[in-house]
Amino acid sequence: MKNQYKIRLPFMKVIRLISIFCLTGFLISGCSKRQSCYKGFPKEIKIRALTSGPKHHFASAYYHTCSWSASGRYLMCLETDVFDHNPTENETATLGLIDMKTEEFKPLVKTHAWNFQQGTMQHWLGIAPDSKIIYNNRRDDKFVSVILDINTKEERIVGRPVSAVANNGRTAVSLNFARIHITRPGYGYAGNGDNPKMDIACPTDDGLFLVDLETGESKLIVSMADVEAMTPLPPENTGQLIWFNHTVYNLDDTRVFFMARTQRPSGRGRLTAAFTVNLDGSELRCILPYSWGASHFDWLSAEKIMITTNFKGEIMSHLLFTDGKEDYRMLGAGLLLRDGHGAFSDDRQWMVTDSYPDELKLRTLMLLDMKNDAVLQLGRFYVPPVYTGPYRCDLHPGFNRAGDKIVFDSVHEGTRQVYLAELIF
Repeated sequence: MKNQYKIRLPFMKVIRLISIFCLTGFLISGCSKRQSCYKGFPKEIKIRALTSGPKHHFASAYYHTCSWSASGRYLMCLETDVFDHNPTENETATLGLIDMKTEEFKPLVKTHAWNFQQGTMQHWLGIAPDSKIIYNNRRDDKFVSVILDINTKEERIVGRPVSAVANNGRTAVSLNFARIHITRPGYGYAGNGDNPKMDIACPTDDGLFLVDLETGESKLIVSMADVEAMTPLPPENTGQLIWFNHTVYNLDDTRVFFMARTQRPSGRGRLTAAFTVNLDGSELRCILPYSWGASHFDWLSAEKIMITTNFKGEIMSHLLFTDGKEDYRMLGAGLLLRDGHGAFSDDRQWMVTDSYPDELKLRTLMLLDMKNDAVLQLGRFYVPPVYTGPYRCDLHPGFNRAGDKIVFDSVHEGTRQVYLAELIF
């Protein structure tokens, strides 16, 4: 029987939790003085495993990508025997579905284009979000994406791998995953599926591609040279190789967010600038310079985007920006002063986020009420030392479409598995 535990949250226990949060390093700013700060939080939270060993399972496509079918019947996840190293070009993962009625894993297809941090970039396709998915693979020594009907098993090959897919399912954006595999192990794909162009610091013919998923045609809309011309690297980094990663469409599919990255001269850590652009490549904007950096993100609306960044170059925070304007505000009323994988519910009432391991090797899962900036800790999960580097296990939490369930990955029971937090209001 799969393990399950519950968190019940009557008012007095919420107050008790606030005291515990203070002891564990959370700053409760004003919320303990006004009861309305905590109105709306779920009355009970049930957390249980959806998968079990000995094989390893994980649901990440990337945390802001919804892994749930439109009906909520199926949840996409990957299954693999690999757990203690970055996958090689000959090691596969099985993409499959968890049937939420039976909680059984149903395998669909094997892929050679995958990693532990972003899966195989699997998405439900907006034109048929209960029956068609898109994922990445390597076919004939080329990285591609595959549109698959989960019922008929009919598939169609698209000539480039996807990094993000439009909400309407008609277009996608693509990156050079061979270049990413070398510059940031754990986020690209092993094998000769593309030309990494490692001898060119800022290529004019590589960068962010727009893919028409109906015709399969693709075109370059922003090159790495374009980004370097708009936002040059700091003087000490001049001439260094850059790469693009981390893309997402805004809510009305009019603009795409992406990051440009380079290694620090010391070789320790990265410099990151964040950009948005129209689908035709126009109105390229740098919304965060290299001096601020950027880490994780999700769109709140067509214009507003949350990014975890070093606030004024000093404090890592979850900040909300308006695309095209020089404004921002800190989310969480001083409670989220750390990096995390923040993702919004479909109704935008909630943001779920997590943390990296603390000194006790515990990752924290948290829920933010967007109406009043109140933060509720949902759980803390131990990370065994073996899970580190490119094959670490971040929680990568994400909501279902109804906003009453959160799926996340964890290794606190010894193997990498998919977990569900059910929010009972």
